[in-house]
Amino acid sequence: MMPISEKYKDMGTIIVGKVESGHMRKGDSLVLMPNKVPVEVAAIYNEMEEEVDRGLCGDNVRIRIRGIDDEDISPGFVLTSPSKPIHAVRQFEAQLAILEHKNIICAGYTAVMHIHTLAEEVTLPALLHYFDKATGRKSKKPPQFAKKGQKIVALIETSQPVCVERFADYPQLGRFTLRDEGRTVAIGKITKLIETNTIEEVTEGVSNVSVNN
Repeated sequence: MMPISEKYKDMGTIIVGKVESGHMRKGDSLVLMPNKVPVEVAAIYNEMEEEVDRGLCGDNVRIRIRGIDDEDISPGFVLTSPSKPIHAVRQFEAQLAILEHKNIICAGYTAVMHIHTLAEEVTLPALLHYFDKATGRKSKKPPQFAKKGQKIVALIETSQPVCVERFADYPQLGRFTLRDEGRTVAIGKITKLIETNTIEEVTEGVSNVSVNN
């Protein structure tokens, strides 16, 4: 999987990014998520601007692809295998550590999430649990608000599908920060992905949602 940090046109469509898992080769048929567009790898270039046969995990590469125009690509899209594509969801649960913030955080709070190469405005429809500082245990009842120094579990929602994974599965695709008014207000780890067909069910019964680590 490769989150896209940049795209442009140069004798075709070029995308730039770091291979975060797996590998890719010239001629591979891959999928661009979250739009599920099939593309072909036409050429791969390393950091020295040399054409190479493959990009391995950890490599920073430029890739010329066929099957999509650069205007239809945005930073935060992910190039992925069609057999095991990255998840694209609008809701997920995450563990948040609240940092400096001038106000309390409650249900309905909005901020900008920064995860891999994506910056996306998000809403917290519900706070689900808080962690007791003394015992480290998760509360059964949802907190009314969260403030500096607390750790909580919250439901996070985006306006459109975003490419993310659970932190436990792919740390680099499951860790993020929340920023508000130019400050980092929380750091987070995604603990549960909520598929599109379950969003309504979760929203209606949000107080009963549990986290599966």
